[in-house]
Amino acid sequence: MDDVTHRWDVGAVRVARLVDHEVTLFGGFLVPEFTPANVIGELEWLAPHFATADGRIGLSFHSMLVESDGHKIVIDTCMGNLKPRPAPLWDAQLGWHLRRGDYLERLARAGFARETVDLVVLTHLHGDHVGWNTMLEGGRWVPTFPNARYLIVREEWEYWSRSDDPHFRIPLEDSVRPVVEAGMVEWVDTRHRIDANLRLEPTPGHTHAHVSVVIESGGARAITSGDLIHHPLQCAHPEWNCRFDLDPALARATRFDFIRRCAEDRALVFGTHFPAPSAGRIVAHRDAFRFIPDFGLS
Repeated sequence: MDDVTHRWDVGAVRVARLVDHEVTLFGGFLVPEFTPANVIGELEWLAPHFATADGRIGLSFHSMLVESDGHKIVIDTCMGNLKPRPAPLWDAQLGWHLRRGDYLERLARAGFARETVDLVVLTHLHGDHVGWNTMLEGGRWVPTFPNARYLIVREEWEYWSRSDDPHFRIPLEDSVRPVVEAGMVEWVDTRHRIDANLRLEPTPGHTHAHVSVVIESGGARAITSGDLIHHPLQCAHPEWNCRFDLDPALARATRFDFIRRCAEDRALVFGTHFPAPSAGRIVAHRDAFRFIPDFGLS
């Protein structure tokens, strides 16, 4: 696997995609309407990048690596290594349990050695977005990025730190609490300004305090989806919710608004779980929308 598979310039900001894990599967467990028949019905624009001829979808678990104002920023830290994520809590098809990957080695080759990362930004605190916050060292989970600040929306932490649901509690304990206890977290609100080019934008519904990251530089605009959209197929069907959306009605409303606004202003959208190239533009299509891939500079 290439260290970085795609790069983009958003004004003066450089963005790259670094994959932790990719899968191709029948997606009904994630979004009930992701049946083979429904996927095949949209193959005219989903294939070949986002779906297969037999109705399977691609899912990617990747970080966005951002260089802005002289800082190295990692948006979402994927799944991590050696994290206990046993079935049936996490579907066995996803391959999350006790993974062993070379994410950190490839991150370093991409120019983001873990000691050089200045900021980690988390769109929300689900296990596949926080895993590389920590690494196993001497039998303890320790912060992976020793010189970074970890940006976490305070409301997101306050909600999940009270949860007894093992789906969410296990990743919180091994991948979030250690950085909290190390004093490395910068608590922010959902409209936090990161720097001159980057800011958070509230996109609630998947979780109560879910955020996207907006990049605005030199007249160009881009935005990360986080988990408000899991797959390009939801551009055509914004009404289809992920089964893990905490507030389905709010998630649906947020998704409709996000898709409409991105189509209107032609923003570059970085799909947090979209398969390669993972970035593109949302355009009107039939009575809804579709996603046009942007392959960037690579």
